[in-house]
Amino acid sequence: MRDIKKASRTRRAPYAARLIKSIVARHAKVDEDKVKLSESLNNVLWSNGIQRPPSKIKVKITKREDGTVLVEYQG
Repeated sequence: MRDIKKASRTRRAPYAARLIKSIVARHAKVDEDKVKLSESLNNVLWSNGIQRPPSKIKVKITKREDGTVLVEYQG
């Protein structure tokens, strides 16, 4: 999540979502389009606004039978 600070201030929350998707896709060995973020995780990413997403997040990754991966906030 340190790489979020590299993005411009007005794009940090969307960049964080894309970064989480790419990291999870790499670890779960699936394509990025098969990774779905839960609504609770999205709310946490946007909780401080677009400029200040949280610096640390715990997530739970669940791989479904149809090949999709669900990423949920665990906090």
